[in-house]
Amino acid sequence: MTASPAAGSSLQAALSYCVRQVRSYDYHHYLCLLHLPPPMRKAAFTFRAFNVETAKAMDVVSDPKTGLMRLLWWKDVIDKVFANKLVEHPVALALSSVVSDHKVSKHWLKRSVEARINDANRDEGAIPETSAELERYAEDTQSTILYMTLQAGGIQSTVADHAASHIGKASGLLLLLKALPHHVNKQGVIPYLPADVAEECGLLTWEGGRSEVRMDDRLPDAVFKVASIAEAHLHKAWELASSVPREAIPVLLPALPAQVLLDSLRRCEFNVFDSRVSRGVHGVSPLWYQLKLNWYAWRNKY
Repeated sequence: MTASPAAGSSLQAALSYCVRQVRSYDYHHYLCLLHLPPPMRKAAFTFRAFNVETAKAMDVVSDPKTGLMRLLWWKDVIDKVFANKLVEHPVALALSSVVSDHKVSKHWLKRSVEARINDANRDEGAIPETSAELERYAEDTQSTILYMTLQAGGIQSTVADHAASHIGKASGLLLLLKALPHHVNKQGVIPYLPADVAEECGLLTWEGGRSEVRMDDRLPDAVFKVASIAEAHLHKAWELASSVPREAIPVLLPALPAQVLLDSLRRCEFNVFDSRVSRGVHGVSPLWYQLKLNWYAWRNKY
């Protein structure tokens, strides 16, 4: 049975919405997705748009409880999508189509939104205890997107999954570092530097019975240590490149924007408050970024 013209038009509008959201809020990954084979793009843009919606949930509201309710609503959407129930939201409509067309794991979608729910449930100003905890959050919110894109492309490869895990962790950690000024401006505290790193750098303080990260000139040292963890994940992903199936490599292109952001942080001596980090695309001109991305895609590298 074919879809009605109205249903087809509605789905096309939903997919266009997903593309616009990714282009507006996740431009560095938007450019990566353009290098995917056309049959994979629909799923990839949908997954990235879902990530945009859940990532924005806490930022677009003044009351954290409202943001948490939005995240819980998205968790419920996943159940409804997999139960073949209609949800009137463009990303939900696109997600329903992707789930019906591809074998996509509900587990990864749930894991991504549950990670954000757990993060939203933290006490205000609370920080992760360990670097490993921050890495898990990065994997849950970023690697899962790559896992699902590989699934949608019918790519079954343990090596590709391992590379995706490392790339997602690196990307997630570096994006959290880049976003630190935003969170400081909004919350007045530094939320995503783990306590073990802060303590090692002499930045850990106790305020009101909880640990906080002190703002002083040693902050770049802590940023460097977290960025070094991300860099190690990138190196592990590159070490796997020769064994990754050729068809999986375009999915793993997000390793490039992670490397670009790492290089920009290094040029700014890991001062995340340096305005150069947020210029253009991860601190470089959009043209240069696109040329480098095109070069990697043409050479089938990540």
